[in-house]
Amino acid sequence: MTDRTVSYGSGLRARQNGPLRRARGRRAVGSTLNETSVVHPQTLGVVLAGGLARRMGGGDKTAVRIGGATLFERVLRRLGPQCTRVILSSGDAARFSGSGLIIVADGVPGHAGPLAGILAALEWTAEHAPDIAWVVSAPGDCPFLPRDLVARLHVGRIEAGAPLACASSSGRRHPVVGLWAVALRQDLRRALVQERVRKVDLWAARYGVAVVEWPVAPVDPFFNVNTPEDVGAAGRLAAQYPDV
Repeated sequence: MTDRTVSYGSGLRARQNGPLRRARGRRAVGSTLNETSVVHPQTLGVVLAGGLARRMGGGDKTAVRIGGATLFERVLRRLGPQCTRVILSSGDAARFSGSGLIIVADGVPGHAGPLAGILAALEWTAEHAPDIAWVVSAPGDCPFLPRDLVARLHVGRIEAGAPLACASSSGRRHPVVGLWAVALRQDLRRALVQERVRKVDLWAARYGVAVVEWPVAPVDPFFNVNTPEDVGAAGRLAAQYPDV
């Protein structure tokens, strides 16, 4: 397996945040890259599907259909080609038994949130794919994930000199859509188990995060489906912009 090369023409802007910014405040950050060929390391993708879908009235929202495919299928079609391989984080393996994916359960007791799913992916990667040093995470309810997600997150963290990166759109961060260094897995386990940290952005800020901005036209790539109304809106967007 080799590094992946991605060419794109849309601009990339990365912002430095947290402790790293204070330590490296003189570093030039936020430059725009155009028509750049990006070579990024092998990256494992993890789909976070541990939510309880309360606002959908329960059940499995990843099975709802949007634009002729289930929400889960749409996420995999977008994330899969960008990654060396994709695994799934879920506490309910039976829901995805037919997916053909490796399913990893949280190794932290209780409902510790998406950080626990990210930790599970980092630890699985260290044990089963030790040649991969990076994991990208995405929730299982984003039907319009960008097809340049992994490449641009890598460029963002390299440009910022940061070990982590997260996506943003319209000035709003999406902490669970992020790029994580496998080397930080022990720190994350300690934060979750001993310090009981539960907020993704709170933990990530300790190390420095490159925040990479995506445009929201014609569709916000991080639109997420939480309610029946969101299902309807996503279906209309998929019909109107089938190539997005």
